[in-house]
Amino acid sequence: QAQLVESGGGLVQPGGSLRLSCAASGNILRINTMGWYRQAPGKQRELVAISTSGGDTNYADSVKGRFIIARDNAKNTVALQMNSLKPEDTAVYYCNAEIRNWRFQVTEYWGQGTQVTVSS
Repeated sequence: QAQLVESGGGLVQPGGSLRLSCAASGNILRINTMGWYRQAPGKQRELVAISTSGGDTNYADSVKGRFIIARDNAKNTVALQMNSLKPEDTAVYYCNAEIRNWRFQVTEYWGQGTQVTVSS
């Protein structure tokens, strides 16, 4: 009943920047949390950054100071500005949102994933 669509992935050199975006649409009453996870080859999916509806944010230690999550509640979007990218940032990045629909059901949604490759 809702969906998340990601964009902005691609290939970037170490030290470069990339901006990911995610738009939620569908049956949405409220988005409780919205953020980004990533999964590198051979590794578990991990939290990158999360933003609550009130604007509080949490970042993985590995990206603190380099990544910035920005949420627009009016547009139901969230962006991830990634700066000073490192090869270890290479992963498929997934948008994630906890959404309450108009039937007051809470469901966790995932985007389809967008590839970010940091390589020289």
